[in-house]
Formats: sequence, structure tokens, C-alpha cells
Amino acid sequence: MKLSETFTYDAGVDEVYGLITSEAFRTETAEDQGSIDYDVNVEDGVVTIVRSMPADLPDFVKKLTGPTVKVKQTEKWSQKSDGSRVADVKVSIVGQPAEMLGTAALEDDGKGGTVFTVKGDVKVSIPLLGRKIEPEIHKQIVRSLNAEVRLGKTKI
Repeated sequence: MKLSETFTYDAGVDEVYGLITSEAFRTETAEDQGSIDYDVNVEDGVVTIVRSMPADLPDFVKKLTGPTVKVKQTEKWSQKSDGSRVADVKVSIVGQPAEMLGTAALEDDGKGGTVFTVKGDVKVSIPLLGRKIEPEIHKQIVRSLNAEVRLGKTKI
């Protein structure tokens, strides 16, 4: 299932990049989103977050995951020659055949702000059930992105 979300920040690319690659900010987002436990690591433009969350999913999905899910998110950021930033992004549910592979981008909007775009493909590799579960995983990723951007806008 395709995922495509676009957000804007009233700050430049470098400032937004500094925020989203801040271990302190990403720790705060994990706490803000109700993580039961988490580990945040940022090193050389690579952001890795592993967190356990209550499974805010329909009952038919909770039968597979249990009451909590452990999510691993990895972003490998680089800078393009025009100053924009891009990342390869992977979000996976640990121990389950569910993941989102995609990209993120921070680009100058030409007015002093930044456009933040996340695109990817959510895939659940379970015969017959996968396509029914993918919208639920998609919804959780979008909810997490919205919460992180909302918090980020209060910091810039």
C-alpha cells in the first residue's frame, strides 16, 4: 500500500534537519507518542529508533501482534548538492512480516521554509490477511508522522 505524506515547517532545511536528527528530540517524540520503552541512536546522519508501543490496532491484528508492538525505524540521511536532504527509510514491526520501505526528503520551499515529504510502500507479507492489515499499519505510520511533525513545529 502506497504512503505519501507532505508537511511544511516555517524554518530552513538545515534547522529542520538539525531537529529531526537530534537524539533529544527523537527521544521526546517517542515519549510523546506513548512508547512503553525505547532506544534512540543518532550517528553520522543515521537515525535508529526502536520502541515498544501499545498495539493500537483492530482485534484481528492484535491476535497476531499481541497487546504491544516493537517498531524499528531507520533513516539514513544524506545531503544533495542543492542543500536539500534525503533519506532511505525503513520501518518494521520486529518479529512480524510487516514493514514500510521508502524515502524522506527535506527541501527548501523557496520562502524560507521547508517541505518534508515521506513516501513509501507498506507491505505485510501474510497470505490472505496482508492486504487487510496494510491499511492499519499505514494508519499508524501516518499517525506517528503527524504527531512528530506537530511536536517539531513547537520546537522551531
